[in-house]
Amino acid sequence: MTSTSPVAVLLDLEGTLYAEGAPVPGAAEAVAGLRALGLGLRFLTNTDSQPSEDILAMLAGLGLQVREEELFTPVSAARAHLAGTPDARVRPLVSRALRAEFDAADSGPYTHVLVGDCRDTLDYPSLDEAFRAVRTGAELLALQRGRYFKRADGDHLDTGAVVAALEYAAGVSARVLGKPSASFFALAAASLGTEPGGCVVVGDDATTDIAGGRAAGLRTVQVRTGKYADQLAESGHPRADHVVDSIADVPALLGELTAA
Repeated sequence: MTSTSPVAVLLDLEGTLYAEGAPVPGAAEAVAGLRALGLGLRFLTNTDSQPSEDILAMLAGLGLQVREEELFTPVSAARAHLAGTPDARVRPLVSRALRAEFDAADSGPYTHVLVGDCRDTLDYPSLDEAFRAVRTGAELLALQRGRYFKRADGDHLDTGAVVAALEYAAGVSARVLGKPSASFFALAAASLGTEPGGCVVVGDDATTDIAGGRAAGLRTVQVRTGKYADQLAESGHPRADHVVDSIADVPALLGELTAA
């Protein structure tokens, strides 16, 4: 656990600020409280089915005001990674809403296969094409690799299941661009002009928020909302530096840490 006084907070969205389509009680007030402390904010999400403007509109509808530059997604990381490859030819396996975000090649040979939430586009031919591209040398990129996500009607299969299928079939390991990749957290910290050691990550998921935050050298705070209860019965998860009931408790905690 770092002793550096925090200057910025990286806030998870789903499960932390809102859950099952509704804001967590006190979430808007907590965000305002963190701003009042003078802390820089980034709102981190592994959402890989929507462009940023749709996410921002959804948050505004929940009473959560987030500026465009404060939102940090795996799509941002994917653009940065692909920009470093001249003449990249990408086969995206993503949602219809995200296809316009990437310069997809019309046909192979591909240099990259990019996997995100593809529940509205996935079929056997597209999955098989992605597999064949990876088998012939394309880099497998995962916007994220969550096992499941939560909605008001229950749990649903997430992107990680599709990524795992391609890894297993092709005998490769994907490069993960979103949480829990340590580079994702480091890039978010850099966008605030600070080092990871000056940031605190707040989230509900030990496998993404806490694991990734710890790997990147951040102080970690886990909230007892979202996936927290699901993971209590599971062993082997990393432990957070601090555990609080909900996001409503975070301003008081960080007020103590910044004053220390």
